[in-house]
Amino acid sequence: MTIDNTEGARAQIGVTGLAVMGSNIARNFARHGHTVALHNRSIAKTDALIAEHGSEGDFVRTETIEEFVGALQKPRRVLIMVKAGDPTDAVIEELAAAMEPGDIIIDGGNALYTDTIRREASLRERGLHFVGAGISGGEEGALNGPSIMPGGPKESYAALGPLLESIAAQVDGTPCCTHIGPDGSGHFVKMVHNGIEYADMQLIGEAYNLLGSALGYDAGKIADVFTEWNGGDLESYLVEITAEVLRQTDAKTGKPLVDVIVDAAEQKGTGRWTVKSALDLGVPVTGIAEAVFARALSGSRQQRKAAVGLASGVLADKPTDAAQFTEDIRQALYASKVVAYAQGFDQIAAGSAEYDWDLHPADLATIWRGGCIIRARFLNRIKDAYDENPTLPSLILAPYFRDAIETAIDSWRRVVSTATLLGIPVPAFASSLSYYDALRAERLPAALTQGQRDFFGAHTYERVDAEGKFHTLWSGDRSEVRA
Repeated sequence: MTIDNTEGARAQIGVTGLAVMGSNIARNFARHGHTVALHNRSIAKTDALIAEHGSEGDFVRTETIEEFVGALQKPRRVLIMVKAGDPTDAVIEELAAAMEPGDIIIDGGNALYTDTIRREASLRERGLHFVGAGISGGEEGALNGPSIMPGGPKESYAALGPLLESIAAQVDGTPCCTHIGPDGSGHFVKMVHNGIEYADMQLIGEAYNLLGSALGYDAGKIADVFTEWNGGDLESYLVEITAEVLRQTDAKTGKPLVDVIVDAAEQKGTGRWTVKSALDLGVPVTGIAEAVFARALSGSRQQRKAAVGLASGVLADKPTDAAQFTEDIRQALYASKVVAYAQGFDQIAAGSAEYDWDLHPADLATIWRGGCIIRARFLNRIKDAYDENPTLPSLILAPYFRDAIETAIDSWRRVVSTATLLGIPVPAFASSLSYYDALRAERLPAALTQGQRDFFGAHTYERVDAEGKFHTLWSGDRSEVRA
């Protein structure tokens, strides 16, 4: 129902920015018994939400920021759901001017974590709490229970946490929400989550392409394969919806919808942010990077059109044992997914160390088990791995995942080699396998790289048989000296 704002400060939480995500989260709060103050730049959206969903709970209609802030109980808690960048800064400034010390501003959008660090520091100086909260689950999750990753001051979580935990997804009675860490940590973790999501989707796309191009399966047959896979170790939200998308028939043509969708994948930027951050941190996230580049290549439609018909070389025959190759693809998909998650958790560990956030991987695996886009059965295994060894050097080294990759390795190699011989692109499968091979290698060609760097730039090198740094006098007598 709608509450008259003349009754005073009644609302436990306010939501400004009532597009689909903001509206659904506001409804989620109301459904869980919280009185929600509503604000939007266009009052028509506020009225539309109340008209359509006012019966779901208690809403306070407001028109101005001052009226909106005045409707909130102290400490005031306001969730911003507007476009990232300048629009977010504008709303924050408007709110901050109307709020009092101790009040809490929460940015629930996909903000760049460095922006969140800046905003938190600025608002802290004004006595306000700023929380960057990553929210995953899309429109459905926002309404029915997302995974929520709030960063910011720990003391603010005492007032905010119970509200967020009440609307989050629940798995085994545990809310998919926890305090992540200081300042930008919540948005950093959400960014890496989205990077893993990019990799996961690319891997699924490559599996779909192999089943169609190498085995000749149509969309319906491939949907059956993904449905079967979703009943095993690959059970996940993304595998589940893949089958649903593949089964959808286009009303205009009668063809599978996937066959009439233009094969150019768009992106909103979080994948690129993940890769840029990984470069700055010096962390190899090859699977995520290939997924980002694959989307970019798919969108290069003019180039691709001009390149149709380029030489392929002599291609191999397609696999004759369809059942075996289908199983090989399943195994390769699972192993490559493990690499994607391992790289993502490596990046989170590096970010935690760089910014002194003290992040805990087991906590993240726990809150990603439900609500979020990358929720999957094996997140329970990831949680168990980090519970058993919080300082695990790589997820790949956990006994369960080490055994899983050992089981999958021959299939993984067959898939990558077969795809290459057939001229079918598998950038994420191939880069994930190469990463695994590099990780397990006793020695890498980086020794030559370092020798080259010393030759042209006197960058020095270390020796396997002595401590310290060394340099060869390449332009002199080529003797070695200590640096």
